[in-house]
Amino acid sequence: MLDKGLTLQYREKPTRGGLRAKGFGPARSQGPASPPSPMTRTEGELRREIVEIGRWIHQQGFVAAYDGNISARLDDHRILSTPTTTSKGMMHTEDLVICDYEGKKITGRRSVTSEMAMHLLIYKRRPDVHGVVHAHPPTATGYAAAGLSLNKALVSEVVLSLGCIPLARYGTPGTPELTEALAPLVASYDAILMANHGVVTYGPDLMTAYFRMETVEHFAKISLVTELLGRQVLLSEPEVDKLLAARARYFGPGAPPIERSSVCPVTDGVRETSERIPVSRQELEAMVREAVRSMISREPTAKSVEG
Repeated sequence: MLDKGLTLQYREKPTRGGLRAKGFGPARSQGPASPPSPMTRTEGELRREIVEIGRWIHQQGFVAAYDGNISARLDDHRILSTPTTTSKGMMHTEDLVICDYEGKKITGRRSVTSEMAMHLLIYKRRPDVHGVVHAHPPTATGYAAAGLSLNKALVSEVVLSLGCIPLARYGTPGTPELTEALAPLVASYDAILMANHGVVTYGPDLMTAYFRMETVEHFAKISLVTELLGRQVLLSEPEVDKLLAARARYFGPGAPPIERSSVCPVTDGVRETSERIPVSRQELEAMVREAVRSMISREPTAKSVEG
């Protein structure tokens, strides 16, 4: 894994402890350093990056056996992707395949993944996307299997980076059902839970797509902890509006606009207008008893007035 305290710097030579070959690697911050534009990356660079990300998602436990798939947009006519029936933790650069925008294989010794239609849908609906990662991270997939989206405004960083993580209805993997379920959501979100299936994330490059997968699983764990604690304190509407405004500034026009008329993200609409005072069960029972006694004590007076 990359050291989160380090910044990503593009390197021309192999590094120790980072990517094994030309591509991204951890390096001490030395001022502004940005990677090449996704469309200027060479095929060899993208192959090495896909293989490395495959190892990461396998090591993180985001996939098991042959699960998951990763792809990158090579140009306006070709997609580079992981093949079918291959462990993402044991891939080599020569295992990857290239297909066209209809999903037909152009080159490669292995077969195209059966879920390529999902990747193609995203590339066609989102011209800004150049990398897609699909995996089954356990906690987030647990939410998807329970029919729950990760749509609550619990963590400011998640609202800022992803806005919201909706749940797409179930569709059989590798069939048009899946793309039909995803189609209404792809344009508005950068990460989607798929009911009874897993998670798909995407971005302007492969690294962003991968880090968004990390963010989804991390947030799912936090959300689960709040559920176990029996208490969730959501951000208010004004607080979320500020974060979404900052999101537009930070990520520019590439960030999908979040439609605030929707229920994603869910906010605490009451918190700004009314104060919540925590009351224990014993205190509540005492308040009820006092109210009942007060009503009884007033009853004779009321009868005398009636007489």
